[in-house]
Amino acid sequence: MSMRGFWLAGTAMALAMSIAMGAPAQAADKLRVGKAQAQPFTFAPLDIGIEEGIFAKHNLEIEMVNFPGSANLQRGITADAIDIAVGSGPELAFIAKGNPELGVAAMANEPSLLVLITQKDSAIKKVADLKGKLISVSTKGSLTGWLVKELARQQGWGPEGINMVELGTDTAQVAAMRVNQTNGMVLDVATAYKMEEEGNGHIVVNFGTIVKDFHIHVIYASNKIMTEHPEQVREFLAGWFDTIAFMKANKPEAVRIGAKVGRVSEEIESKVYDELISTFSTDGKFEPKAMAALARSFVELGTLPTEPDMSKLYTEKFLPGASH
Repeated sequence: MSMRGFWLAGTAMALAMSIAMGAPAQAADKLRVGKAQAQPFTFAPLDIGIEEGIFAKHNLEIEMVNFPGSANLQRGITADAIDIAVGSGPELAFIAKGNPELGVAAMANEPSLLVLITQKDSAIKKVADLKGKLISVSTKGSLTGWLVKELARQQGWGPEGINMVELGTDTAQVAAMRVNQTNGMVLDVATAYKMEEEGNGHIVVNFGTIVKDFHIHVIYASNKIMTEHPEQVREFLAGWFDTIAFMKANKPEAVRIGAKVGRVSEEIESKVYDELISTFSTDGKFEPKAMAALARSFVELGTLPTEPDMSKLYTEKFLPGASH
C-alpha cells in the first residue's frame, strides 16, 4: 500500500474511533448556591438534588454554601459570594430596599415548617390558652414574630394579644422556656417533634393550619447571574423541580438524606416529610394572595413603611416551560 493509502487508512480509523467513543463530555457549569440555614427539610432538596446527581444531569456543578440566617444569606448575594439563594419569602423585602436580585421561584407555600410549642406539663394545651401569654421568637422583624402576631389577630385579640420576646437562637429559647421565663416558643417542626419524643414539649399549633396563602420560601437569583448566564438559572430551576418530583416519588431516599442533613432520626424525618412534602411548589409560580400576605407582613413587621409593588420583586421567566 502506498504512503497515501496508509495515511488515508489511519485517518479513517481515527475518525471511526472518535465516533465510537463520542465527543468529550462538556464541562459542567459551576453555580454557587446558598441556603439560609443548613438543616431544615424545606432546604434539603438542594442536598438531595446534589447527592442524587439531578443537578449534574442539568450540566451543573453545585457549590453549596450554608448561611446562619436570612440576613447573612442576603449579604452573601449582595457581596457576590453566591449566585442563587434559597431563602424565605419575607426576604423579598430586601429587594425592595435595593438588593441586586429577584425572586425567581416560589419554592414552598404555607408555613407548615414552623410550630408553636410549650412545655409538656404546661397549662397551655390549645390556641385559646395563648391569650396574654409570653412567647419567644428569634429576632425583631422575623417571620416567627409575624406568625405570632397573625395568630393573635385571627383569634380576635389584636396583633399584640400574645406577648413576645426576641431571644435569638433555638438553644436560648428552649432554655428560657424550661425555667418558665417564657410560656412557649416558635421553632421548626423537626426540632419540635424531637422535643415531644424526648418528653420535653407539646405542639400547640402548626402555623401551616392558620396561614394558607403564603410563600414561606423563595429562590432568588442575583442580577449578575441572570444577566451573564441566564441559562444556568433555568437549568438550576429545572433541576430543583426535578428534585421535588423525585422526592415525591421516593420518600425513603428523601427521608434518608433529609435525616442526615437535619441531624434527626429517620423516624422523625419521616413525620416531617409527611407534614411538609405537600407544601413544596411543583411549578414555582408566585400566587397573588400569597404575595399580598407577604406585602402586608412587611408593614406589620416594620420592615418597610408601606406595601411595595410586589410585581417588581420577582420574575417567572426562568421557570421550566416559560417562554424566553
